[in-house]
Amino acid sequence: MQFIEPGMYPIRILTAADASAYRSLMLEAYEQAPDAFTATAAERRAEPESWWIRRIGSADGLATSLGAWQNEQLVGTVALEYSAKPKTRHAALVLGMYVQAAQRGQGLGLALMKAAVAAASSRPEILALNLTLTEGNEPALRLYRSVGFVTWGVQPQAIRIEAGLKGKVHMSLSLS
Repeated sequence: MQFIEPGMYPIRILTAADASAYRSLMLEAYEQAPDAFTATAAERRAEPESWWIRRIGSADGLATSLGAWQNEQLVGTVALEYSAKPKTRHAALVLGMYVQAAQRGQGLGLALMKAAVAAASSRPEILALNLTLTEGNEPALRLYRSVGFVTWGVQPQAIRIEAGLKGKVHMSLSLS
């Protein structure tokens, strides 16, 4: 499945063949935006290739990653994680959102989020999307609000970063 925004980079679902490009981009994300993620770059660098392949898209259908490409280079990504549990499989988790600094301000983040919403919406059992973002990340907050996510709470002191403790903002989008 490929999603294309007019005038934008091609966005498509990533496959195991994209694992190396995905790993490189996400390690860059963990280095460049460490406050945005609950894992560190060192933790993710230690993950085997099989972990990255599962993150991209699991054989059991519980993960989907989307990537935006400029020429042959992966420049942005977002992932969806689905639950196998009967009581929670109606909601998916949005995670791993990242766009390279040089590509920002061109609508690529918005295009990726729209593609993620479309991918989740193509699964009739998915009624809601959830995500978290680190308190103070105003660009991410604006992006998520622009596609309809609403804040429903803040988990205080959720992560420890160099500057101290920060909360995680919880957001949801109803697809029904």
